Amino acid sequence: MDHTGQTTRPPIVRQDGVTDAERYLKRLCERTFLSLWSYAGVYRDQGRTAKSQEGKEVCDLIVVFERHIIIFSDKDCEFPRSGKPIRDWSRWFRRAVLKSAEQIWGAERWIKSYPSRLFLDRRCACPFPIEVPGPDTAKFHRIVVAHDASRRCRDALGGSGSLILDPSILGPGHYEGEVVRPFHIGQIDPSQGFVHVFDDTSLDVVMRTLDTITDFVNYLAKKEQLIESGRLAWAAGEDDLLAHFLRNMNDKGEHDFVIPEEIDGIFIDEGLWEGFKNSPQRLAQIKANETSYNWDRMIERFSYHILGGTSYSVSNATVSDQEPLLRFMARESRFGRRFLSEAVLGLIEKTPSDYPMFRANRVVKPSRPGDPYYVFLLFTGMENETEDRYRLARRNLLEMLCMATKLKFPDAEYIVGYATAPGAAAGSSEDAICLDVRVWTDELRAQAEECRDKLGLLTNTKAFSKKIHEYPVAHGRRDGKPPRSMRNSPCPCGSGKKYKRCCIRRSEG
Repeated sequence: MDHTGQTTRPPIVRQDGVTDAERYLKRLCERTFLSLWSYAGVYRDQGRTAKSQEGKEVCDLIVVFERHIIIFSDKDCEFPRSGKPIRDWSRWFRRAVLKSAEQIWGAERWIKSYPSRLFLDRRCACPFPIEVPGPDTAKFHRIVVAHDASRRCRDALGGSGSLILDPSILGPGHYEGEVVRPFHIGQIDPSQGFVHVFDDTSLDVVMRTLDTITDFVNYLAKKEQLIESGRLAWAAGEDDLLAHFLRNMNDKGEHDFVIPEEIDGIFIDEGLWEGFKNSPQRLAQIKANETSYNWDRMIERFSYHILGGTSYSVSNATVSDQEPLLRFMARESRFGRRFLSEAVLGLIEKTPSDYPMFRANRVVKPSRPGDPYYVFLLFTGMENETEDRYRLARRNLLEMLCMATKLKFPDAEYIVGYATAPGAAAGSSEDAICLDVRVWTDELRAQAEECRDKLGLLTNTKAFSKKIHEYPVAHGRRDGKPPRSMRNSPCPCGSGKKYKRCCIRRSEG
């Protein structure tokens, strides 16, 4: 797949949202989940008649990525100011939270029953472009975005304005009964699936911090497990809960809510997020992550042409057929994108661009089971050749490199290849392919060996290796490695664990 601006099919017309709040949510989601997987204003064809050709809105925004379906309902309801806090809270909760949750549950029922009857327009003429997983495999994440409570919460209780998490509150206990606690959120209706409630404060904090699909859904899943286990007694806010999550890692090297077996439950107090976000380690992480957004921009450039119908030289023309390639790339966490971006940018920086014929390549091993090998190719223009012939030669060479990668690394199941020009021309034209090499026949092996031997592919190439840390720290050594004395010291991320058993284990090589 490459992009050149030639129209191959009509563009996918996407909605922007009706209210300012919905448009803001769309921008946040496109930043976190990227544009190919985020769709505002999705409709169903239920209720269309000869008189009324318009369908009904399913929800405010849907994200579909692999088996994950994230349903957002956004309500911008003014918080009453009658002077009676309990009554004001109860009225606001019913309108902003309960109604949104009901919309989400209805959307989920429709998607489970009719996954192929989703549309991007009111007249239901533009089908939802991404294949929706069936009910047996889909994992639903339900998110209510409820506005205008943060200011009142901050005025009444102080702090960041994030609503207090109290899992002991169930259903109607939020708004009726003997004890109603304003600005406390529990479980809306456990029988219909867990619903996350984000206010103005927590929406920004969570989505700007966990700004990849993998990081975001991992947090939601671990949060649900914690609450459903009964081991979260109380949290001062979603932001403080997130800080606890990011400061702890489980035995698999994943961020998690790590609670010792002898402890029945945890209370998370106010101020944890403020301390975390202002720590030297977090500030260093933000700085180090800047390079990772090159990976996002690369995905978005391809997505722009896929959605606009301006891609060509593709084996399949529909969005659903082209999406799996970019899905591999978008599956990477923020930490993984930093590593991959450094691999690509490092290759570009060290590759000359003034030769009439030159190629350079780099291979990156997967960081997790099921992830692909990556092959990066830089290929200069060919003297006295047209752009089309150069593009064809580059794509063919990229495919040969991917096949040679299977020979060099027989455990590879998927191989994603990316090619561009070196130097200042990098990104001006790009190619990407994905090979499924789980079935590797003798014929394919012989073809790959012939190409490798004829062109000398990957003969002296080793997999790219570089040590990076999720939370960079000044170790006091010129090579950036931690001194031995630091390995047994408390981890600088603040988890309370030894450094050798925490963030140092996040190194990739």
